[in-house]
Amino acid sequence: MHIHEYQAKGLLSRAGIAVHDFRIVEKVEDAPALLEDLGITEAVVKVQIHAGGRGKAGGVKIGTSRESVLQLVREMMGMKIVTKQTGSEGVIVHRVMISELADIRREYYVSMVVDRREGKPMFMISPEGGVEIEEVAALHPEKIFKVHTSIRGTVKEGDLERLAEFMGWIDEVQKEEGKELFRNLACAFVQNECTLLEINPLIEDGEGHLWALDAKMTIDDNALFRHPNLKEMYDPTQETEQEAIAHELDIAYIGLDGNIGCMVNGAGLAMATMDLIKYHGGAPANFLDVGGSASKDKVKASFALILSDPKVKAILVNIFGGIMKCDIIAEGIILAAREMEIRVPVVVRLEGTNVEEGKGLLRASGLAIIAADDLTEAAEKVVRAVV
Repeated sequence: MHIHEYQAKGLLSRAGIAVHDFRIVEKVEDAPALLEDLGITEAVVKVQIHAGGRGKAGGVKIGTSRESVLQLVREMMGMKIVTKQTGSEGVIVHRVMISELADIRREYYVSMVVDRREGKPMFMISPEGGVEIEEVAALHPEKIFKVHTSIRGTVKEGDLERLAEFMGWIDEVQKEEGKELFRNLACAFVQNECTLLEINPLIEDGEGHLWALDAKMTIDDNALFRHPNLKEMYDPTQETEQEAIAHELDIAYIGLDGNIGCMVNGAGLAMATMDLIKYHGGAPANFLDVGGSASKDKVKASFALILSDPKVKAILVNIFGGIMKCDIIAEGIILAAREMEIRVPVVVRLEGTNVEEGKGLLRASGLAIIAADDLTEAAEKVVRAVV
C-alpha cells in the first residue's frame, strides 16, 4: 500500500529523522488558518498524490508571500495532475502540503528496499539526489552504493561508516548525524514493514544538518493486519473506481488497458493467463486474483467488478482448483449470470478439485458459456470472441 508524502514524513519524524514543519490542506477555506499556524509567509506548496514527477507536472511550487501561497493552494486543489507514473488519465488533487522553505546546500538520495534474492532489507544510496535514481543507475552506476541490514532493522557499525563515507560525510558531527539517520531509517523500515522507503532528496542545509525533504513509503499489504494505524492511511481517491472497490472486497485487482477481463485464482496463474492472451493477439483488461478460498458471492462480486469496466468485451475465467473448488466457482458464475446482465462472451477453463462437478453445473445451467479444456484453448477462444 502506498501512502502520501505527508504520512511518510510523519512516520519518519516519529522515528527521529528531521523533516521540515508542514500543514495539510484538505479544504481551501482552511488554508489561511493553517498558514498562520505554521507561522510563515513564504512556503513550498506540494500536491499530495501517489506518484513521482510532481514537480515537472506543476505540482510543486514556491509562494513568496502569504497571498501567493494561498493562490497556489487554490490553483492546485482539485487540479488534474498527469505524470509518467499516473498515466495519461492523471489524478485529481484532494490535498496539498504547505511546508517551510528549505535551505539547500546539497542533495542526496537514500532509500531502503527488500532484496528478495538475499531475503534482507537493503540500503541503496547515492550522493546524487533530487533526480530519478533510474537515471543515476543508467548513467553513473558507480554513484550508487548498496548495503544490507539485518531483518531486525539493525545496522553494523562498520556498515554505517561505509555508508557515511560514500556520501562524503567527513566532518565528525555530520558523520554521526548521518549514521544516526541510517539507524533510524532502518528501524522505521522494519517496524512499519515497508517494501520501499525512499528519501529523495535528503538535503544538507547551510549548517551541514540533514533533512528529509521528500519521502515515499510503501507498506507490505500482507502486513497491514498488524498495523491498523497504517491501514487507516489508505486513500481510495488515489485509485481507479474499480481498484477502490476491489480494495473493499479484498480482491487483488489492477486495471489495464485491454478489453479481455480476467478472473483467475493465484497470482502466478493470473500472470500466465495474461501472457497467453497477449501471445494469441489479445489484450487483458485487468489482473484479478480472486484468491484461493473465495466464496460464490466473492466470485459474483468479481464478475461485477470486471463488468464495471466499459472496455471489457469478453471475460476469461481460469481456475485451477486446489483450496478453491471448481464447483464453487461454477456456482458463482451461475449466480452472477442470473443476477446480472452479462452481454459479453464468457470463456471458462476449470481444472482441479471438483472439476467435473463444476463443469456439470455449468452445462446444466443453460448459460451461453464457452468451455475450454486447457489454458491455451481458453486464450485462443477468448481472443476470437472479441474480434
